[in-house]
Amino acid sequence: MFRITTLVAGLALSASAFALSLADLTQQDASGGLKDALIQGAQVAVKQLGAPGGFSNNPAVRIELPGNLGKAARTMKMMGMGAQVTQLETSMNQAAEAAVPQAQALLVEAVKKMSVQDAKGILAGPQDSATQYLNRSSREQIRARFLPIVKQATAQVGLAQQYNAFAGQAASFGVIDAKSASIENYVTEQALDGLFTMIAQQEASLRQNPAGAATSLAKKVFGAL
Repeated sequence: MFRITTLVAGLALSASAFALSLADLTQQDASGGLKDALIQGAQVAVKQLGAPGGFSNNPAVRIELPGNLGKAARTMKMMGMGAQVTQLETSMNQAAEAAVPQAQALLVEAVKKMSVQDAKGILAGPQDSATQYLNRSSREQIRARFLPIVKQATAQVGLAQQYNAFAGQAASFGVIDAKSASIENYVTEQALDGLFTMIAQQEASLRQNPAGAATSLAKKVFGAL
Protein backbone atom coordinates (compact mmCIF):
# COMPACT_ATOMS: atom_id res chain seq x y z
CA MET A 1 0.00 0.00 0.00
CA PHE A 2 2.84 2.33 0.90
CA ARG A 3 4.55 1.59 -2.41
CA ILE A 4 1.38 2.32 -4.39
CA THR A 5 0.84 5.59 -2.51
CA THR A 6 4.45 6.57 -3.11
CA LEU A 7 4.18 5.72 -6.79
CA VAL A 8 1.00 7.78 -7.21
CA ALA A 9 2.60 10.69 -5.40
CA GLY A 10 5.65 10.41 -7.62
CA LEU A 11 3.56 10.44 -10.76
CA ALA A 12 1.62 13.45 -9.53
CA LEU A 13 4.89 15.24 -8.77
CA SER A 14 6.23 14.43 -12.25
CA ALA A 15 3.04 15.73 -13.87
CA SER A 16 3.27 18.91 -11.81
CA ALA A 17 6.89 19.42 -12.84
CA PHE A 18 5.99 18.92 -16.51
CA ALA A 19 3.14 21.44 -16.24
CA LEU A 20 5.55 23.91 -14.69
CA SER A 21 7.98 23.46 -17.56
CA LEU A 22 5.20 24.33 -20.00
CA ALA A 23 4.43 27.44 -17.98
CA ASP A 24 8.09 28.40 -18.11
CA LEU A 25 7.91 28.47 -21.90
CA THR A 26 5.55 31.40 -21.92
CA GLN A 27 8.30 33.99 -21.79
CA GLN A 28 11.99 33.89 -22.75
CA ASP A 29 12.21 30.15 -23.42
CA ALA A 30 9.20 30.13 -25.74
CA SER A 31 10.38 33.15 -27.69
CA GLY A 32 14.06 32.15 -27.85
CA GLY A 33 13.44 28.53 -28.79
CA LEU A 34 10.93 29.44 -31.46
CA LYS A 35 13.31 32.00 -32.96
CA ASP A 36 16.12 29.43 -33.07
CA ALA A 37 13.86 26.96 -34.85
CA LEU A 38 12.51 29.53 -37.31
CA ILE A 39 15.96 30.75 -38.28
CA GLN A 40 17.03 27.13 -38.77
CA GLY A 41 13.98 26.39 -40.94
CA ALA A 42 14.44 29.51 -43.04
CA GLN A 43 18.13 28.78 -43.63
CA VAL A 44 17.41 25.19 -44.69
CA ALA A 45 14.62 26.28 -47.05
CA VAL A 46 16.77 28.97 -48.67
CA LYS A 47 19.70 26.57 -49.08
CA GLN A 48 17.53 23.90 -50.71
CA LEU A 49 15.74 26.26 -53.10
CA GLY A 50 18.81 28.33 -53.96
CA ALA A 51 20.76 25.28 -55.18
CA PRO A 52 20.77 24.32 -58.89
CA GLY A 53 17.50 22.50 -59.53
CA GLY A 54 16.08 23.71 -56.21
CA PHE A 55 12.82 24.65 -57.91
CA SER A 56 12.85 22.69 -61.16
CA ASN A 57 13.61 19.33 -59.51
CA ASN A 58 11.04 19.72 -56.73
CA PRO A 59 7.45 18.99 -57.85
CA ALA A 60 6.09 20.84 -54.80
CA VAL A 61 7.53 24.19 -55.94
CA ARG A 62 8.45 23.76 -59.63
CA ILE A 63 7.33 26.80 -61.64
CA GLU A 64 5.32 26.18 -64.79
CA LEU A 65 3.36 28.47 -67.07
CA PRO A 66 0.10 29.59 -65.46
CA GLY A 67 -3.51 28.78 -66.27
CA ASN A 68 -4.44 28.53 -69.92
CA LEU A 69 -0.87 29.33 -70.91
CA GLY A 70 0.15 26.16 -69.10
CA LYS A 71 -2.49 24.17 -70.95
CA ALA A 72 -1.25 25.54 -74.26
CA ALA A 73 2.33 24.73 -73.27
CA ARG A 74 1.43 21.12 -72.49
CA THR A 75 -0.30 20.81 -75.87
CA MET A 76 2.77 22.21 -77.63
CA LYS A 77 4.96 19.67 -75.86
CA MET A 78 2.73 16.78 -76.95
CA MET A 79 2.88 18.05 -80.54
CA GLY A 80 6.67 18.11 -80.52
CA MET A 81 6.92 21.89 -80.25
CA GLY A 82 7.92 22.04 -76.63
CA ALA A 83 11.56 23.11 -76.93
CA GLN A 84 10.75 26.80 -76.60
CA VAL A 85 8.36 26.17 -73.72
CA THR A 86 10.96 24.05 -71.92
CA GLN A 87 13.54 26.80 -72.40
CA LEU A 88 11.18 29.38 -70.92
CA GLU A 89 10.19 27.21 -67.95
CA THR A 90 13.84 26.38 -67.28
CA SER A 91 14.62 30.09 -67.27
CA MET A 92 11.75 30.78 -64.90
CA ASN A 93 12.95 28.21 -62.37
CA GLN A 94 16.57 29.33 -62.63
CA ALA A 95 15.49 32.92 -62.02
CA ALA A 96 13.70 31.85 -58.83
CA GLU A 97 16.76 29.87 -57.69
CA ALA A 98 18.95 32.95 -58.24
CA ALA A 99 16.63 35.19 -56.25
CA VAL A 100 15.95 33.02 -53.19
CA PRO A 101 19.27 33.60 -51.34
CA GLN A 102 18.26 37.27 -51.02
CA ALA A 103 15.49 36.22 -48.64
CA GLN A 104 17.64 34.84 -45.84
CA ALA A 105 18.69 38.10 -44.19
CA LEU A 106 15.14 39.46 -44.34
CA LEU A 107 13.68 36.30 -42.83
CA VAL A 108 16.20 36.38 -39.98
CA GLU A 109 15.40 40.04 -39.38
CA ALA A 110 11.66 39.27 -39.21
CA VAL A 111 12.33 36.46 -36.73
CA LYS A 112 14.40 38.70 -34.47
CA LYS A 113 11.58 41.27 -34.37
CA MET A 114 9.09 38.68 -33.13
CA SER A 115 7.51 39.64 -29.79
CA VAL A 116 6.75 37.33 -26.87
CA GLN A 117 3.05 37.67 -27.67
CA ASP A 118 3.73 36.65 -31.27
CA ALA A 119 5.62 33.60 -30.01
CA LYS A 120 2.76 32.56 -27.70
CA GLY A 121 0.25 32.74 -30.53
CA ILE A 122 2.51 30.80 -32.89
CA LEU A 123 3.21 27.99 -30.43
CA ALA A 124 -0.49 27.60 -29.71
CA GLY A 125 -1.41 27.80 -33.39
CA PRO A 126 -1.56 25.35 -36.31
CA GLN A 127 1.36 23.49 -37.87
CA ASP A 128 2.26 26.41 -40.15
CA SER A 129 1.53 29.35 -37.83
CA ALA A 130 5.18 30.42 -37.69
CA THR A 131 5.36 30.34 -41.49
CA GLN A 132 2.21 32.44 -41.67
CA TYR A 133 3.87 34.98 -39.38
CA LEU A 134 6.93 35.17 -41.61
CA ASN A 135 4.77 35.47 -44.71
CA ARG A 136 2.85 38.41 -43.21
CA SER A 137 5.90 40.17 -41.81
CA SER A 138 8.46 39.75 -44.60
CA ARG A 139 6.79 38.90 -47.93
CA GLU A 140 6.65 42.48 -49.24
CA GLN A 141 10.31 43.16 -48.45
CA ILE A 142 11.41 39.86 -49.99
CA ARG A 143 9.33 40.55 -53.11
CA ALA A 144 11.16 43.87 -53.56
CA ARG A 145 14.51 42.01 -53.43
CA PHE A 146 13.38 39.20 -55.74
CA LEU A 147 11.80 41.24 -58.52
CA PRO A 148 14.90 42.91 -60.05
CA ILE A 149 16.86 39.64 -59.93
CA VAL A 150 14.05 37.72 -61.61
CA LYS A 151 13.58 40.49 -64.18
CA GLN A 152 17.27 40.44 -65.10
CA ALA A 153 17.32 36.64 -65.39
CA THR A 154 14.19 36.37 -67.53
CA ALA A 155 15.18 39.28 -69.76
CA GLN A 156 18.12 37.21 -70.99
CA VAL A 157 15.66 34.82 -72.63
CA GLY A 158 14.00 36.16 -75.77
CA LEU A 159 10.80 34.28 -75.02
CA ALA A 160 10.20 36.50 -72.01
CA GLN A 161 9.01 39.29 -74.33
CA GLN A 162 6.71 36.87 -76.12
CA TYR A 163 5.31 35.71 -72.80
CA ASN A 164 4.66 39.27 -71.64
CA ALA A 165 2.91 40.20 -74.88
CA PHE A 166 0.69 37.12 -74.96
CA ALA A 167 0.03 37.02 -71.21
CA GLY A 168 -0.84 40.71 -71.17
CA GLN A 169 -3.55 40.14 -73.77
CA ALA A 170 -4.81 37.07 -71.92
CA ALA A 171 -5.02 38.97 -68.63
CA SER A 172 -7.11 41.72 -70.22
CA PHE A 173 -9.72 39.10 -71.09
CA GLY A 174 -9.59 37.47 -67.67
CA VAL A 175 -7.84 34.31 -68.88
CA ILE A 176 -5.12 34.72 -66.25
CA ASP A 177 -4.85 37.06 -63.28
CA ALA A 178 -3.00 40.36 -63.35
CA LYS A 179 -0.06 39.05 -61.27
CA SER A 180 0.66 36.53 -64.05
CA ALA A 181 0.53 39.11 -66.83
CA SER A 182 4.30 39.75 -66.76
CA ILE A 183 6.81 36.96 -66.44
CA GLU A 184 8.89 38.70 -63.78
CA ASN A 185 5.85 39.28 -61.53
CA TYR A 186 4.60 35.75 -62.06
CA VAL A 187 7.96 34.11 -61.32
CA THR A 188 8.49 36.35 -58.28
CA GLU A 189 5.14 35.34 -56.78
CA GLN A 190 5.79 31.68 -57.53
CA ALA A 191 9.23 31.94 -55.94
CA LEU A 192 7.71 33.50 -52.81
CA ASP A 193 5.06 30.78 -52.64
CA GLY A 194 7.73 28.11 -53.03
CA LEU A 195 9.88 29.66 -50.32
CA PHE A 196 7.08 29.72 -47.76
CA THR A 197 5.97 26.23 -48.78
CA MET A 198 9.42 24.92 -47.91
CA ILE A 199 9.58 26.88 -44.65
CA ALA A 200 6.19 25.40 -43.70
CA GLN A 201 7.58 21.92 -44.34
CA GLN A 202 10.52 22.67 -42.06
CA GLU A 203 8.19 24.00 -39.36
CA ALA A 204 5.93 20.94 -39.51
CA SER A 205 8.97 18.67 -39.37
CA LEU A 206 10.31 20.33 -36.20
CA ARG A 207 6.89 20.18 -34.55
CA GLN A 208 6.69 16.47 -35.28
CA ASN A 209 10.33 15.70 -34.51
CA PRO A 210 11.77 18.17 -31.95
CA ALA A 211 15.03 16.21 -31.85
CA GLY A 212 15.76 17.64 -35.29
CA ALA A 213 16.07 21.16 -33.88
CA ALA A 214 19.57 22.60 -33.99
CA THR A 215 19.62 24.10 -30.48
CA SER A 216 18.76 22.65 -27.08
CA LEU A 217 16.32 25.50 -26.39
CA ALA A 218 14.43 24.82 -29.61
CA LYS A 219 14.31 21.12 -28.72
CA LYS A 220 12.87 22.04 -25.32
CA VAL A 221 10.18 24.30 -26.78
CA PHE A 222 8.99 21.96 -29.49
CA GLY A 223 9.33 18.95 -27.21
CA ALA A 224 6.95 20.62 -24.74
CA LEU A 225 4.36 21.00 -27.47
